[in-house]
Amino acid sequence: MNNTQATLSDDPWAEIRPYQDEEVADVLARLARDPELLDALTRFRLPRLARLMPRLSRTIASVAIRREVRGVSDIRAFQDRIAGYMQRMIRNSTTDFRADGLEKLDPRTAYLFIGNHRDISLDPAFVNYALYLAKRDTVRIAIGDNLLQKPYVNDLMRLNKSFIVPRSARGKRAMLAAYQKLSAYIRHSIIEDNHSIWMAQREGRAKDGIDQTDPAIIKMLTMARRGAERQASTGDAIAELRLVPVSISYEYDPCDIQKARELHAVNASGNYEKSEFEDIRSIVAGITGQKGRVHLRFGTPLNADFDTPEAVAEEIDRQVLAGYHLFPSHYLALEALGDAPHLLDMSEVTDADRARFQARLADVPEELRDWWLAQYANPVRNRAARE
Repeated sequence: MNNTQATLSDDPWAEIRPYQDEEVADVLARLARDPELLDALTRFRLPRLARLMPRLSRTIASVAIRREVRGVSDIRAFQDRIAGYMQRMIRNSTTDFRADGLEKLDPRTAYLFIGNHRDISLDPAFVNYALYLAKRDTVRIAIGDNLLQKPYVNDLMRLNKSFIVPRSARGKRAMLAAYQKLSAYIRHSIIEDNHSIWMAQREGRAKDGIDQTDPAIIKMLTMARRGAERQASTGDAIAELRLVPVSISYEYDPCDIQKARELHAVNASGNYEKSEFEDIRSIVAGITGQKGRVHLRFGTPLNADFDTPEAVAEEIDRQVLAGYHLFPSHYLALEALGDAPHLLDMSEVTDADRARFQARLADVPEELRDWWLAQYANPVRNRAARE
């Protein structure tokens, strides 16, 4: 038996799980000498030196990485470093961050948090930050393997407690096996490890502002329980995972123009081709761009009173929309579109809010404006449709 086989027999989750404390030192050492990471850092922070003296710039970057992670020997210490960056990001790119509902959840209990999905990295990061501020353990984060094409990205994400969701497996049999393993890992994390998880309610971000749970995700979540107990109902399988819907609302989305461009392209030609590393650029834009106010709300754990995956998805959608905070930007967008004046509530819209909105709208190309506005207006429409 080779080392890989031995590892997998001892640890069936080795290929998809987050890194563990004993792996941290080796992974950090690997990152400090990864040429692609070093090049990416120097192009971002030292572009002139990277162009003129690439070898020197890589050496500087490697030294900087080693200095930054000095004393980091486990996952908690790594995330403590990230918390510092998170605080700086919130200070520089948001005007307010609030979270509520967490006080109603038992701090000793693991939950499966399923949230609406607007930003590739920040949605779970804000969940983690809320947990960190409440002195609770952070979540394990579901991330698609399409985002982990670079080895250093894989390493960084798994150091930050991410586990891998298969999206590139070929063939129905391979996909089924991959999702069965994923389902088993999530169940193991919640029930055996008592470790919370965050995952998005659907594959890909809600670029049009319409938050809707994919029932296929619910089916995947029930695979492990129903594989172990054929008579188990959908409700039983969901209740044991202690599934909690989470709503996240951004006053402004730093990627809103890019999302509008994609929606416009799909509408015009039926297709949109992502450029190389577009997802990575979206991650950077989401982190550094101005977001205004951000609101996070934790919902209520689902019980066993659900007969189908569709019923579970419907309840997640109900809680996500009920907990979604509508900012002035949402109502101003609806006002600009002019097609639903009866849904407008301008009671909290100030002159400053209107000026900020108009300034952002002025930067949107004319052909993208309706798509841009719809991203912000749709949450108002969807909330109203459920009331």
